[in-house]
Amino acid sequence: MLLSFSPDLPCARSHMPCTSRRTVLRQAGMGAAALAFGVQKLVGEHTSAKPNIVFIVADDLGYADVSCYGRPDLHTPHIDSLALSGVRFTQAYANSAVCSATRTALITGRYQDRLDVGLDEPLVDRDTGLPPEHPTLPSLLRKAGYGTTLVGKWHLGILPKYGPLRSGYEHFYGFRGGAVDYFTHSDDLWDEDVKVQQAGYLTHLLGDRAVQVVDRYAKERRPFLLSLHFNAPHWPWEGPEDEGESRRLVGRPMSDFDGGSQRTYQRMLEDLDLQVGRVLDALRSHAILDNTIVIFTSDNGGERFADTWPFTGRKTELLEGGLRIPAIVSWPARLPAGKTTSQVAMSMDWVPTLLAAAGTAPDPAYPSDGIDLLPFLTAGVAPISRKVFWRYKANAQHAVRDGDMKYLKILDNTFLFNVVDDPMERANLKERLPDTYSRLVAEWAAWNRTMLPEIDASFTSNFTGANLADHIGTPAASHKADNPSPHVPSD
Repeated sequence: MLLSFSPDLPCARSHMPCTSRRTVLRQAGMGAAALAFGVQKLVGEHTSAKPNIVFIVADDLGYADVSCYGRPDLHTPHIDSLALSGVRFTQAYANSAVCSATRTALITGRYQDRLDVGLDEPLVDRDTGLPPEHPTLPSLLRKAGYGTTLVGKWHLGILPKYGPLRSGYEHFYGFRGGAVDYFTHSDDLWDEDVKVQQAGYLTHLLGDRAVQVVDRYAKERRPFLLSLHFNAPHWPWEGPEDEGESRRLVGRPMSDFDGGSQRTYQRMLEDLDLQVGRVLDALRSHAILDNTIVIFTSDNGGERFADTWPFTGRKTELLEGGLRIPAIVSWPARLPAGKTTSQVAMSMDWVPTLLAAAGTAPDPAYPSDGIDLLPFLTAGVAPISRKVFWRYKANAQHAVRDGDMKYLKILDNTFLFNVVDDPMERANLKERLPDTYSRLVAEWAAWNRTMLPEIDASFTSNFTGANLADHIGTPAASHKADNPSPHVPSD
């Protein structure tokens, strides 16, 4: 169901002291009295037209890494403003615990395990990518009359064979791989399909181009999809003032296990938030903000400096901390303001949802595995129970969530958790609820038979005690991404 925000939480007063995190869980968000449920929404002049779409994806952002999800030491007022004007999900999941796999689902609306490119965790050097013939969110919107531009991270295959310009985007400015240095851009900055050299902090450059894209489409007066996929807060750990750290990392792995700090991570996030604010200002200046759907989310759970509270686990793990992500959607012309929803959502749901908002639908030859979230957002439909599935090669991880219950397998260890009552996944209920446990094991196996088989050639990654002290005893994956070459784009 939709719940009103409490006025004393950080989104309402982003520069005031934060309430306790447990209060954040008990209460339903951050609103202000002016945004209470009964207040009428402002409707812009373009509400009869197709909505514009700005899809913002942060990289490796933890569930609690923005202040409207409870982080007390970090202010993200522009991201928080989206929650104040729209709907915040409390049970949103990434399709995978790493980047390119989720991005496969995010652009196709299908389980990534249906496509060869989705088998890599993440995509590093295998000669595969998103098939240009596969329908995507941008290709389907383009057929419906939308302008389509990707600004930022691609990570779905090497240009130009598998580039964004072959998968539905009219324009592309960004990088093809899993990570780049924020200052040198690792020789991987592209404008359309041409490699370019451009000075500047990457997050700023992406913000600059995103504003230009909004300006261009607003002047053309046609609906548009702007996919704004930031590198931040992914490593290397470099804030806007850390060019010296960039120089230190020359010739070293960008994964940077001897660098970074909480303060650096905060600066990276606060700068990302500033760029979000610039894009919102651009939409507002053209009087198109009301009829623009703005989504903010992450590609997977948080990495080493991230805050995944109240969950355990992180990126590369099918524990809740590796999968649960922030997800906020604002559409002032259609959505209630300052609400939360407990509807379980997955990255792949955004494709059918946004296509429905645009008045079109997925290609029936490539049916979506996601669901249309619009009824839960616009019509007050009560949350429904659903089954969602995951697998991850490293440590032979399996998971399925059905309602409140989650089956989890890690190596030879199996678990059954009630992730609503026990979000930290501490109480293993498989012996107390053997029928539920057996049913979910069987359902995961049945789902897995409908996916492509895992293959030895595909890459997988995880963290071990060799680089993270809290992972002592964790075996390394057969294909490690813990310390990749500085010249190999990695997740």
